[in-house]
Amino acid sequence: MIASFPTPLRLRSPFRCPRPLFPRENGGCRRRGWTWRSSMCLAAAPFVKDGALRVNGREALTGVPQNVVVSPPLMDGAAAFLGAVADREDSRHVFKLGVLRDYRLLCLFRFKIWWMIPRVGTAGSDVPFETQMLLLEARQYEAVDGGVREAAADPAFYILFLPVLDGDYSSSLQGNSSDELEFCIESGDPATTGSRFLEAVFVSHGSNPFDLMKESMKMLEKHKGTFSVREHKMKPGVLDYFGWCTWDAFYFDVNPQGIEDGLKSLSKGGTPPKFLLIDDGWQDTSNEFQKEGEPAAEGSQYGARLVSVKENNKFRRTADGASNNGATSLKDFVSNIKQTYGLRYVYVWHALMGYWGGVSPDAAETKKYNSKLVYPVQSPGNLSHSRDLTMDCMEKYGVGMVDPEKAFDFYDDLHSYLMSQNIDGVKVDVQNILETIGTSHGGRVSLAHRFHEALEKSIAKNFQDNSIICCMAQSTDSIYRRGIQVEQCF
Repeated sequence: MIASFPTPLRLRSPFRCPRPLFPRENGGCRRRGWTWRSSMCLAAAPFVKDGALRVNGREALTGVPQNVVVSPPLMDGAAAFLGAVADREDSRHVFKLGVLRDYRLLCLFRFKIWWMIPRVGTAGSDVPFETQMLLLEARQYEAVDGGVREAAADPAFYILFLPVLDGDYSSSLQGNSSDELEFCIESGDPATTGSRFLEAVFVSHGSNPFDLMKESMKMLEKHKGTFSVREHKMKPGVLDYFGWCTWDAFYFDVNPQGIEDGLKSLSKGGTPPKFLLIDDGWQDTSNEFQKEGEPAAEGSQYGARLVSVKENNKFRRTADGASNNGATSLKDFVSNIKQTYGLRYVYVWHALMGYWGGVSPDAAETKKYNSKLVYPVQSPGNLSHSRDLTMDCMEKYGVGMVDPEKAFDFYDDLHSYLMSQNIDGVKVDVQNILETIGTSHGGRVSLAHRFHEALEKSIAKNFQDNSIICCMAQSTDSIYRRGIQVEQCF
């Protein structure tokens, strides 16, 4: 069925702006003063009529199928949700929304499971799998000798499509070779099934694409109640300072001496950092896939699992009393470099599941987290793009998944230990792994909610001023399930 709603006559927007639009008696708009500004003014609600999705008087999509549903308009008609109804229940559906042609468009899509990049085009076939934002530019054209030109009296406006979370399902956009725009909606758990999805894709429009994006996210924040926009999050102190991350300098081989050499070099060059991020390579792990004296197979480092929340031997005195480059403990090392180089903040890295290969189920210090070995399964959308070595290896070697009921205990133990070592915050990486291990846990959205909630609770308890950086987390599961958390790391 197709549900539509009458177009409201007027929108009273709460968004402040310097130049409002007022209706002219003969149609069109005029400007008055510099008091209000909104990219979503005098909005007509998106609706379907005669098989076309109409947005602000324009046909955004044609050939809209009968099973597409348009929700009641939000905010006096500035936006609405698109959804669809299937004739069967399943954990994954792909629905056609209609034909998309003759628009300049910009997409943000996941070319790997972790990351988004942009793509531009003019039709539905240009929209890749795993698209998480679609922006259309709508312009009016008039006939002239020898062709067409933009109508000067009719400025451009923009139509925004945002696939979001709908209950326990995550959605994304994609196009096909017939220029049909589709949305894919999936739970990530064969046992979590459904057939009716009413709020899968958010649609809004406005005259300024930058304001449109901000206002749309604020509307979704209010309507969904599952995440906070940047303006409503506490800003961590590190945002005010120049910082250095050790990853590109050392990769997995980070060590105390190398860090000190880097700090000396930056200071000597006139750019002393006030924020240091000790990336991957400081944790206590074991790896059954790497044998001493044998060459390591490519990617086998991603099979390593966490065996303790403490630092490894590079950053502490060993059992025989030896120390590595003078480091007797993580706390002593961090305290020393803070004092010597004037650092205000030191963060460390860890994966959402502890390490790339998760938490060891058998190690004496980690048994209490009841982790179990699971093997990630990617969705068809992710498999259609670039393969990723880290993901391939995690599928091969498995991940020691912490019992969701023990997630807070794990994060609290880790973060309270780090706090005792004079660490000020954390970068939490590999977050999108959750969407691949949702089977038997209610699916990817439900699992992400449980782990993010536990993580944020621990951050709030153990660190000051929201001291977390989120990384490898560019998915709707993460974007629309954020409470206190700060910026995504790109």
